[in-house]
Amino acid sequence: MEGDVAHLSDFTGAPQTRTTGPVAPCPQEDTGRAELSAAAHAVTALYRSNALGLTRLAFIMLGDRQSAEDVVQEAFCGLFRAWDRLPDEANVLAYLRASVVNGCRTVIRRRKRTPQSLAVPPAPSAEASMLVGEERRATVAALRRLPPRQREALVLRYFADLPEQETAEAMGISRGTVKSTTARGLAALGRMLREDQ
Repeated sequence: MEGDVAHLSDFTGAPQTRTTGPVAPCPQEDTGRAELSAAAHAVTALYRSNALGLTRLAFIMLGDRQSAEDVVQEAFCGLFRAWDRLPDEANVLAYLRASVVNGCRTVIRRRKRTPQSLAVPPAPSAEASMLVGEERRATVAALRRLPPRQREALVLRYFADLPEQETAEAMGISRGTVKSTTARGLAALGRMLREDQ
């Protein structure tokens, strides 16, 4: 695994803006700025409360901290751009989860098209080896060998602890498909872990 998301910094400070002098905005600009400001505050609040969990979700799916952070950042940027078109602000977290899952799918597809280097990955540090138990590493390694849909279903259901309906919405599939995919994924994960012993 590359990186650890347990110690992510909070980079949610308000952006710095520069002004060149006092300008009296017209009333239409005031309305646009107020709407923009409201969207910025709402998205910033959502970022502060949900970015770490979504980054961990993406990290489990991708195994790469930088890619996970990029996927989550893109999801929040997409949310900000679409804020005024959202039909219901109550489903914003579901929108973000679906965006993160779709972003992870895109990263995985791109990785398959990009030739992988043959370089040996850096050895984990002694500290990282002490913190991450062998069982957890084996489970995560087996999880990464699962087909993408099964991996997504298991991560959303058991890591993100989402109910079946929210998992279905995030994946864009039916609730019954979540049930069968989760059952197949758990069975395959169990077989892989038994074979590795």
